[in-house]
Amino acid sequence: MSGLFSFPNPVNEYAARATAGLVVVLAVVTIVAGQWWLYAALAIGFALRVAGGPRYSPFGRLSVHVIAPKLGPAKLVPGPPKRFAQTIGLAFSTVALVLFLTGNTVAAQIVLGTRAAMFAPVRDLGLVVVD
Repeated sequence: MSGLFSFPNPVNEYAARATAGLVVVLAVVTIVAGQWWLYAALAIGFALRVAGGPRYSPFGRLSVHVIAPKLGPAKLVPGPPKRFAQTIGLAFSTVALVLFLTGNTVAAQIVLGTRAAMFAPVRDLGLVVVD
């Protein structure tokens, strides 16, 4: 049973970032379209990735088998931080789904937008101060 719900360690950084990019696109589409089933799809996708990494997730499988190989050789990084990020995404997307289903559309959009901004597939943005 533990193999069924195991998360890979290490993981390919390129696949993880490709998955994050797909999720951000879906989050933006969800905010714009405002359909409950898109909110549900986001939450289910996160639940699948928490449960078994890319094994059960359509976005994860697409990233691992199609997108990441086109980006070059795998860059292996520790898996547990990626699972933690998926768990946080699951929490945010579930809260957004519940808010949307209870009629709090703007709050759902804010929660989902915050999640998308926090986990966008960018690295080391740093702080830019304009004087």
